Amino acid sequence: MRFRAATADPADIDRALAHPADGPVEALSAEKIREELAGNQFRPEWIWFAEDEDGEVLGRALWWGRADSERPLALDCLQIRDSVADPAALAAGLLAAGHAAFGNLPLYNVSLPRDWRTRPELVDAVAWRRKAAYEAGLTREIERLRYEWTPAAEAAEPTGRLVFREGTDEEFLDAFTRLSAGSLDLHTQNELRSMEAGQLARADFEFYLDCPGERSWWRLAHLPDGTLAGMAIPSATPYHRNVGYLGVVPEQRGRGLIDEVLAEITRFHAAAGAERITATTDTVNAPMAAAFDRAGYEVTEIRLVLEPEA
Repeated sequence: MRFRAATADPADIDRALAHPADGPVEALSAEKIREELAGNQFRPEWIWFAEDEDGEVLGRALWWGRADSERPLALDCLQIRDSVADPAALAAGLLAAGHAAFGNLPLYNVSLPRDWRTRPELVDAVAWRRKAAYEAGLTREIERLRYEWTPAAEAAEPTGRLVFREGTDEEFLDAFTRLSAGSLDLHTQNELRSMEAGQLARADFEFYLDCPGERSWWRLAHLPDGTLAGMAIPSATPYHRNVGYLGVVPEQRGRGLIDEVLAEITRFHAAAGAERITATTDTVNAPMAAAFDRAGYEVTEIRLVLEPEA
């Protein structure tokens, strides 16, 4: 078995595009792959093949990054032919080869329908992908709900319970630090096991600063008397406006203020003409999921995230 990256040769790219979409996990279309290649978010060196001794492609892995990324950030598509007896072993070898070439372990996003656990064919398809990811070093798993808002849901009007204003970098760093305490977000919980809250605040600040959204969009949320209640960070992906980061400080939780913060982000994007706003939250974060439901966001998929331990 040989594992290799695609070359810039058009014939090699055509092989990647023509790979059969075996199995029940939805694969990217050839049109979508071409679009990502044109945007420099897929690159030939991030497309990897598993080939047998005759040169037949038995597996394909497509890694994604931002247009300016030096290394891939996420594995977007992993497929192994139905004819392979041990798909987990072949996939693990393919991922390991890619990771070695990249010098990092990008996370793996598996997009699934909400009812995937009731469908045996999907349960099996997830099982071998999970095993392969684990063997390749992606040993931490988070299941997330992907939400979407469209103008049909409308945006809630301001109630006056919170006042939103711009803030300095130092104020946002302080807010990031305060919001991480007691967070139900699994990524936040995991990161706080290996770093101080202030370090995580800086990392989160830099992450959202690097997203396609603008720093000028960010808002601090205050009670009418000036007490900090939380913050709203409208953001964006390369494809859509995005909720980004939002939260309420621990001492103000349990009062329904998260609805006010989410509504502010939704109004901001809607006022800019957004036809779609995306968002994600962990399946275990029931309060946040309930807030999205109340705000008219609808679940479009389950996203299983497999990533390395911190």
